[in-house]
Amino acid sequence: MTITADSGSTKTTWLIADEANAWTLTTQGINPFHQQYETMSDIINRELLMHADFPVHAVIDRVCFYGAGCTKEKSPILKSILKEAFPNAIVEVDSDMLGAARVLFGREEGIACILGTGANSCLYDGNKIVSNVSPMGYILGDEGSGAVLGKTFINLLYKGGHQEDIAEFERETGLTQADIIQKVYREPMPNRFLASLAPYIKSISSRSWVREMIIDCFRLFFSRNIRHYGRPDLPCSFVGSIAYYFEDELRQAAKEEGSLIGKIMKEPLSGC
Repeated sequence: MTITADSGSTKTTWLIADEANAWTLTTQGINPFHQQYETMSDIINRELLMHADFPVHAVIDRVCFYGAGCTKEKSPILKSILKEAFPNAIVEVDSDMLGAARVLFGREEGIACILGTGANSCLYDGNKIVSNVSPMGYILGDEGSGAVLGKTFINLLYKGGHQEDIAEFERETGLTQADIIQKVYREPMPNRFLASLAPYIKSISSRSWVREMIIDCFRLFFSRNIRHYGRPDLPCSFVGSIAYYFEDELRQAAKEEGSLIGKIMKEPLSGC
């Protein structure tokens, strides 16, 4: 029996499969760049292995984990945790970017992109990643991500003269400006909180200033990331909830930036 995991900063989807059956489980996100050993181990043991649907008596012989923050330096930490949890398994840990590229393009060349809580991209040659523009995280980069959409929206909402929209936002979400400051500056994982505003942003995306903001965020993703690969001939294919739910605005931004759009998938494992 094998386990394939796709993990972002907000959630991890685990695909468990044998020759006859396959099913998925979901836990919170695992990111070795942001989380300590104990936190990641607790998620795997308490949320995965103790999940009511996890096959506790099954022999897991292979684990493939693709995740955000799984760099060359950080991957060994998570690999050791998974090896403890699945002692009989061959364990592989690699970046979510490589996992996305393999699902999106298989053995074909292309530009693979992730737009979820965070953002990333790479030039893929059909076998490996040959170039990667560093996403730089949601404070310094991550253009087009859910976290940056949330951050940009809050900035424009409160500093753009949208008084009626502020009242509606606070009424609909139950959040005040003080709440937002608390969650962003004083509580852990502010990127998750900012990205959690995406459904609300989507619900009012027909308003001109909101739609313009979304398109501008996506245009920055193309201009500050995709353009640097120098391959306008290749399609850009996407995985991630932000790309999936904001497909219309994403395609408009790509058109304005002269980029080609290929596939758009909500989750990588949906293509397995």
